[in-house]
Amino acid sequence: MSDKTNQTPEHDHEHGAHHGHVHSQHDGKTHAPILTIRIHSAFSAPVLLTGLLVLTKTSDESRNALLKSVLPGRDITLETVRQQVNHIGGWTLKSDLPHVHEHRSLEDVNALILASSVSEAAKALALKTFVLLAQAEAAVHDATPESVHFHEVGSIGNILAVTMSAELLVRLAPARIVVSPVPMGEGEIHCAHGVIPVPAPATLALLNGIPVCAFSGKGETVTPTGLALLHAMDVTFGPWPCMQVQEKALIYGHRVFNDAPNGAIFALGSPFS
Repeated sequence: MSDKTNQTPEHDHEHGAHHGHVHSQHDGKTHAPILTIRIHSAFSAPVLLTGLLVLTKTSDESRNALLKSVLPGRDITLETVRQQVNHIGGWTLKSDLPHVHEHRSLEDVNALILASSVSEAAKALALKTFVLLAQAEAAVHDATPESVHFHEVGSIGNILAVTMSAELLVRLAPARIVVSPVPMGEGEIHCAHGVIPVPAPATLALLNGIPVCAFSGKGETVTPTGLALLHAMDVTFGPWPCMQVQEKALIYGHRVFNDAPNGAIFALGSPFS
């Protein structure tokens, strides 16, 4: 399968399943923060990146340095900006990326990640995410992961968002990442393969072990890359964890639903007894 689902054994927990492993520099220390992501109607690599940039109060200088460490020599800009949806303020990601339609293999993506100067732990998390995606795409198309050619999921924007998110997670080193059940919508989407039902085949392939709930709107709420990241990260699914909230952010994605905001709540806090 792709992304999260696996490729590492999944173990049942009290509220869900743990997937993957982010190696924390705080392992075993009680002061490590707790990160929770409450997905209302959007989760993707850009949404994760936006949430982490806002929660960690990453400066423009630090963000740009991280961007250049992932994809040096490219004319790319990224910034978190305020946005209102239904008159409620939140944050979204504004990017200026080259509009080049490229199909990349897993080998191509891996080469870009390995050539970056992010930490080895971040590279491992990013590589695992794309291996999971390749496995999911391979299952959908009756192919091998090595022969799969990524369309949207292999874009420069996706590679950048996944790898930057991986580095920010490694630096943050949360003791736990607790995520709400993933909302699933109805309807259809347009992609490189034409009009397909929601959830898209690669998303469906990555749903094993993922708690889901209904979404009242229509359309794609979680991308295959978003699911792959949840599988690759050290995630527990369940309700809000007991913690003292220190930072929080409402993050919006770019998709527009007719009857619901497209977003997720991110919160960072410390454990308490």
